[in-house]
Amino acid sequence: MGKYFGTDGFRGEANVVLTVEHAFKVGRYLGWYFGQEHKARIVIGKDTRRSSYMFEYALAAGLTASGADAYLLHVTTTPSVSYVVRTEDFDCGIMISASHNPYYDNGIKVINKKGHKMEAEVEEKIENYIDGVTGELPLAAKEQIGRTIDYAAGRNRYIGHLISLATRSFKDMRIGLDCANGSASSIAKSVFDALGAKTYVISNEPDGLNINQNCGSTHIEVLQEFVKEKKLDAGFAYDGDADRCIAVDENGKIVDGDLVLYMCGKYLMEQGRLAGNTIVTTVMSNLGLYKACDKIGMKYEQTAVGDKYVYENMMNNGFVLGGEQSGHIIFSKHARTGDGILTSLMIMEVIMEKKQTLAKLCEDVKIYPQLLKNVRVTDKKTARENPAVQKAVEDVAAALGSDGRILVRESGTEPVIRVMVEAATDEICRQHVEQVIDVIRAEGLEAVQ
Repeated sequence: MGKYFGTDGFRGEANVVLTVEHAFKVGRYLGWYFGQEHKARIVIGKDTRRSSYMFEYALAAGLTASGADAYLLHVTTTPSVSYVVRTEDFDCGIMISASHNPYYDNGIKVINKKGHKMEAEVEEKIENYIDGVTGELPLAAKEQIGRTIDYAAGRNRYIGHLISLATRSFKDMRIGLDCANGSASSIAKSVFDALGAKTYVISNEPDGLNINQNCGSTHIEVLQEFVKEKKLDAGFAYDGDADRCIAVDENGKIVDGDLVLYMCGKYLMEQGRLAGNTIVTTVMSNLGLYKACDKIGMKYEQTAVGDKYVYENMMNNGFVLGGEQSGHIIFSKHARTGDGILTSLMIMEVIMEKKQTLAKLCEDVKIYPQLLKNVRVTDKKTARENPAVQKAVEDVAAALGSDGRILVRESGTEPVIRVMVEAATDEICRQHVEQVIDVIRAEGLEAVQ
């Protein structure tokens, strides 16, 4: 974790934490860094936040001032920037988005030429330039000054790529899409319409202030009601930059990332296309997923929380499917990052090829009740390694046996210990979470509010 760049880019409230000056300097550095041996080509995408426009212009100004050409995809998804960068020989890509955060936040995510998150050492160099550690950079002059290029064609090629992945027409399928008033608004409906679905769309009218506002994957209850009201076959909800997808079955029941991993993993395994018969999950995946996998002989890996860690494991081991409960799902044959619209297409492939409803495809997974509570502490490491806390965790694990599990971990971004229990009932979860939190408090480890 750097000073400005966290696990998901440089993010914060627009013009408070993340300013236009920051964006300009990010552009200045990247234009210079990639332009030392040739004229740099860098592609920029943005979500629908009002502040995305000023950051787009500031980044473009910095890039062109350093001599780079800036290609503007305009409103598009994070995975589309990743796709365009790696398929069209750009030096890097930049996505302006704060994902599922409220409209007043924004972020700058830098993507390398392979379509992955930019290496930490490059982000550190950008931070040093922002802070004046590396001194001033030369400005381009005369014919060396860069230009901006309208590159909506790149987004259109990405849409064509998505459409090309479908194995069957979606004719006669009634599908609901919740575009979160975000990036998916410019893409999702076009894809499903082209594939023949009868498409019903909500939260598809962004005004710069309504992104993620009571809609999208973080407010899935809206789509649940919509699917039931319209009697749809399935629904898909995206987040602000459309790199995650949460589905809803025909009964209005949530199909989260764990269920997507199960149904897609099982289908790929039956097809002989699941490398190592293994899916990659994080430690937050539900115990019910693992028990269902055990029954069908599907193996699984566990990583730390974060799609970055999932992807690293997949690349290191050649796995093709991985993701998070939150709906970041990576199909590495087709993408280098979580892609919400791609995920919905892969779910549709399973529905169409197996000729089964979404509810039927997920019925073998019994999701265990899960309770997560955060405790603000004075020192995370001290709290986590406290002998009395460790004893309490061991006692809970022993009491739960194979019918549940406890996970206690440090937050990566806050002075917080997260205590999570999965068990047969909500009451058992509550009892055991409080049991551990009581010990943390009794040991004097909780921060004074």
